Amino acid sequence: MERLEKKEKMAYLASQCEKYNLIDVNLYSEYDVKRGLRDLNGTGVLAGLTTISTIYPEKIIAGKPIEACGELRYRGIDINELVAGFVNEKRCGFEEVAYLLLFGELPNKTDLAAFHCLLAEKRTLPTNFVRDVIMKAPSSDIMNSLSRSILTLASYDPQADDISIENVLEQSLMLISVFPLLAIYGYHAYNHYNQGESMYIHRPTEELSTAETILTMLRPTKEYSFQEAQTLDMALVLHMEHGGGNNSTFTTRVVTSSGTDTYSTIAAALGSLKGPKHGGANIKVTEMMGDLKRNVADLTDEQAIRSYLEAVLDKEAFDRKGLIYGMGHAVYSDNDPRAAIFKNYVAKLAQEKGSEAWQEYQLYTMVERIAPQVINEKRKIYKGVSANIDFFSGFVYNMLDLPEELYTPMFAIARIVGWSAHRIEELVNAQKIMRPAYKEVSSDREYIDIESR
Repeated sequence: MERLEKKEKMAYLASQCEKYNLIDVNLYSEYDVKRGLRDLNGTGVLAGLTTISTIYPEKIIAGKPIEACGELRYRGIDINELVAGFVNEKRCGFEEVAYLLLFGELPNKTDLAAFHCLLAEKRTLPTNFVRDVIMKAPSSDIMNSLSRSILTLASYDPQADDISIENVLEQSLMLISVFPLLAIYGYHAYNHYNQGESMYIHRPTEELSTAETILTMLRPTKEYSFQEAQTLDMALVLHMEHGGGNNSTFTTRVVTSSGTDTYSTIAAALGSLKGPKHGGANIKVTEMMGDLKRNVADLTDEQAIRSYLEAVLDKEAFDRKGLIYGMGHAVYSDNDPRAAIFKNYVAKLAQEKGSEAWQEYQLYTMVERIAPQVINEKRKIYKGVSANIDFFSGFVYNMLDLPEELYTPMFAIARIVGWSAHRIEELVNAQKIMRPAYKEVSSDREYIDIESR
C-alpha cells in the first residue's frame, strides 16, 4: 500500500511538471524561435565556423546543386575520394583519416607509420585500471560505463585541467587510443559478472589497425578475415566525423567553450551520442527489422513488406512511434553518401558470411527501396528520403558478431576523433562561452503566503 501511494504521488508530481513546463507550440513561430536550432525547412541554424568537415544535401557543380548526390568532405576532401585512396591500396584507413582530421593534412608514409606507432604506444590503461574501475559495477549500458571510465581517467592525469593545445592534443590522442579498450573490456566485464559467461582480456598488439584491434580483443580466438576488418574499418571512418552541427559534436564545442577539461567534455559528448535520436539509432533499426521478420511470413513478398512499413508509419506496428528507423537525415535528402559507400562493403561481407547473411542483405535492400516510397506517400515532407548509414551499421555489427551492447560504443570509438578535432578548433578560435538566449513566455505571478496556498 505504501509503495502504491508513493507511486501515485510521483505520478501526480510528474503531471505537475508536465502541466507547468508545457509551452504552446504556436509561440515558437510567433517569436521566430528556431526549434531544435533549425529553420522551418529543417536546415540547421548557422552557429559557428569550421575547417574540419562539411556536409551538403547535394553536390554543387559550377554553382548549381546536383540532386540525389549528398556530399561529405573531411578537411575539404570528398569522402568518396578519401575512401578510394586507402581501399585501392588494400589497407585500413582509420589512422590516416584520424591524422587528417586532427592535423589538417594527409600524412605521408613516414608520418602515417609514426602516427600508427604513437596510437599503439598510447593504447594502454593505468595499472589495475581494468580491475579497479572497469570490473567494478559492470553494466549493460556500455556508454555509461565509458563515461565513468573517462571521468575516472582524469584522476590519473596530473594535468587534467590544462587546456593548452599541446596538452589537450596529448589527452585526445590517449583517448582515441584507449576508447576500444574501455568499451570492449567494459562489455567483457558485464558479460562475465552479469551474464555468467567466460571472461577474457586480450591485450592489443602494436602492428594492428584500430579495426583489427577491436576484433582481436572481442573474440576468444582473436581471429578475423580481411573483409571483416575492412568493413569495420570503413564503418569507423564513415562515423568518424559529420560536420559541426550534429548533437554530440555541438555538445563538445559548447562544453569546450566553458573552459572545462577534456575528460568532462568527452563525457558530455558520450551522453549526447547514446540517445536513440543520435548514436543509438542503429539498434532501433535492428529491432525494427527483427519485428518485421516476426510479423511478415514471406520476406520476399514486396507487398507484405510495404504493408508492414505502412503499419509502422501509422503507429500500428513495431514501437508505435510512427518512424521507419534508418530512413532520412536532417541534412541529406535523396542520398547519404556514407550509406552509399558503406552498402558496397555490407554486400561483400554478406557474401563472405554465406547464404543466410546474403538473404538478410536482400531484405535490407528491399526495405531500403520501398521505405522512401511509403514515406513519400504517407507523409508531407519538404525533401526526399533515403537510407542513412545507421540503416546498415547494425546489420554489419551483427554479421561481425558484435553484441548489441557495443553498437553505439562503436560509433563513439569512431567519433572521438571528430570530437577531439572540434575541441581543439574551438580552443584555438573561440574566446567566449556559448550562451544562447531563451525568451520567457510565462505570465507574471505574485508570491502567495504558505498559509494561503
